[in-house]
Amino acid sequence: MNPNPVRIGIITASTREGRFGPVVARWFTDRAGRRADLTIDSIDLAEVPLPVVHQAHPVTTGEYPSADVRAFAERIGNADAYVIVTPEYNHSFPASLKLAIDSVYLEWQAKPVGFVSYGGFAGGLRAVEPLRCVFAELHAATIRETVSFYLAPQQFDEHGEPHDRAGTDAAATALLDQLTWWAKALRHARAESPYPG
Repeated sequence: MNPNPVRIGIITASTREGRFGPVVARWFTDRAGRRADLTIDSIDLAEVPLPVVHQAHPVTTGEYPSADVRAFAERIGNADAYVIVTPEYNHSFPASLKLAIDSVYLEWQAKPVGFVSYGGFAGGLRAVEPLRCVFAELHAATIRETVSFYLAPQQFDEHGEPHDRAGTDAAATALLDQLTWWAKALRHARAESPYPG
């Protein structure tokens, strides 16, 4: 067993009734969970009660007055890296994900973020592109490789497995390989010296 595994938070972004996100997230989490160099924290935003209206507070200090936000911030802070599983809503990402991202601040810094997207013919990639700008503002590093599913419900069988298992497994492996490399490098850098954010 790996004595110092990379801790990955896999975040399911959609909170809509009837959402397809849990199918995609379960598949990806299963693939990530097969690796001995990773430990997984599955964060489903439908189960995270973040307040829409926050009390005025300096979010950059990491002092959160809400217990729910503090609990979420602790999970984000404990992770070395993140994978966002997101649909595309109206050429962008869900409001639930923006709320979650904006609810904490320092915990995202100097860590890598990968994306698994799903949607219509664009495969959710129009949600990923603005997310790269959002995470850049938070001093997080987004990685190049992505996994995307166009017309997502048609790409999975009744057991929640993609029809193209070889192709999707290869894409997931490429994403996780890059994410793990960045996570280890940035974890070492943060240990060597504080991030100048």
